[in-house]
Amino acid sequence: MSQSQEGPDENVYRRQTKERLIAFRDLALVVAMMVAVKQSLLPITQLYAGPASTLSAMILATILLRRRGRSWGDLGFRWPESWSKTLGLTVLTMAFFIVCTQLMVLLADQFFEDIGTSDRFSHIKGDLVAYALIMFLVWTHGSFFEELLFRAFIISNASESLGGGLRGDIIALLISSAFFGYRHAYYQGWHGALVTGAGGFAFGVFYLWFGKRNIMPLILAHGTFNTLGQTFRYLGIED
Repeated sequence: MSQSQEGPDENVYRRQTKERLIAFRDLALVVAMMVAVKQSLLPITQLYAGPASTLSAMILATILLRRRGRSWGDLGFRWPESWSKTLGLTVLTMAFFIVCTQLMVLLADQFFEDIGTSDRFSHIKGDLVAYALIMFLVWTHGSFFEELLFRAFIISNASESLGGGLRGDIIALLISSAFFGYRHAYYQGWHGALVTGAGGFAFGVFYLWFGKRNIMPLILAHGTFNTLGQTFRYLGIED
């Protein structure tokens, strides 16, 4: 009478498969949360639909990470060991972002009209209170939340669900970049979506390079770009 026994290789395979399925489930839940909350609020408010969706997704993603015994620190959100190195990487990130987005502008100009931000933020011109509120959103939703979600969470979980490695990282990078661009299409049009997606690609490349150890340069770069853009609008300076 024979009895089948699972060897160590089979146990490892089963455990890895289970972790990949959990990573995919968590990825799908967080993406669905962002889409559902945003789409439900867009008919009510264009200004706060995005921030509300990322806040909801951050709460859900934090819960899912803790259920797996993980934290945002495991995805790169930790206090930098060297601020001078962090600032240097921030400048490098900003330079690469500019290169990627400007190259995409040349392509996007051939197919779509650049509609800017469709006056979504025009109300802050000369309004100090509105500007201060936008600055709060810039350094929560527009820097920390978006980098932690689109780069740290989505790339990490997408790559893990695909088996990891270089192939998994590249596909995860493309998924994250495309979704990041799509998220901005409702007020920037497809021209802006392509350019923003290229910016997401730039941030994603650097997340795979050093962001898994320290995502702070990406957060600082993202926040700095948004701060400059909103400050120009407040002062009435064209982009």
